[in-house]
Amino acid sequence: MHLKRIGQPGAEQPVVTGDDGLDYDLTPLTTDIDGAFLAGDGIARVREALGTGALKRVSTEDQRVGAPIARPSAVLCIGMNYRAHAAESGAEPPEQPVIFLKTPNTVAGPHDDAYIPRGSTTTDWEVELGIVIGQRALYLSSEEDARQHIAGYLTGNDLSERTFQLETSGGQWSKGKCAPGFSPLGPWLVPADEIDPHHLRLRSWVNGEPRQDSTTADMIFGVEHIVYHLSQHMALEPGDVILTGTPEGVALSGKYPYLTAGDVVEIEVEGLGRQRQVFHQT
Repeated sequence: MHLKRIGQPGAEQPVVTGDDGLDYDLTPLTTDIDGAFLAGDGIARVREALGTGALKRVSTEDQRVGAPIARPSAVLCIGMNYRAHAAESGAEPPEQPVIFLKTPNTVAGPHDDAYIPRGSTTTDWEVELGIVIGQRALYLSSEEDARQHIAGYLTGNDLSERTFQLETSGGQWSKGKCAPGFSPLGPWLVPADEIDPHHLRLRSWVNGEPRQDSTTADMIFGVEHIVYHLSQHMALEPGDVILTGTPEGVALSGKYPYLTAGDVVEIEVEGLGRQRQVFHQT
């Protein structure tokens, strides 16, 4: 099943797409798909309601699709987590996960218009597998324990301004990562037990031309290790999103031009859906 949020920004309604491909209204179960819903065994309750026929059909045609998780308390990102991407960036593969943060107001819907920051000439795309936390995670005992704290997975685009990230950063990356709308998520959230995150194909296109094409098998640190490792340093709260890194094929590689107004970026993670953003100049 796919969990979605449908409607205009700030007024999204929770919806589930069942195995029959039809959409059902989740408002009898929850006001939103957020951390409280996930921590309260929300996914299991949705499955039960679908199984008993307790949910009403709803039409979502021609409606905006929002990010599938309501404003998370944190968006955490793992840098240089694909072997080939590290190589194209001229870096050695890290021995420990590299982490940076994006502000929650970077979260946008998967098809929302995107905006190049003022003065930017080096805005870049990054298709990524996203983890959504389902239970508070702190000082987890093992990677197996970490698996139990993952609610599900989604498609994410870690949009980046490379000059801000690397040249005016002061040694940290977040200046180049936190422009409004720089974290399009979705279109849906798939429960963790319905996805094998270790062998998913990731692809991106700019103006219809292929850019990235890889799989999560090239990740240096797998999803369970990421959650386990982060929990040794911070508390991960229900609804938090972790973007797990991008494969090779971004503009930073020097192989492709950076984004300009009018460009169309599409990204897709196998089983987790496809995004499309039209870029505008701020």
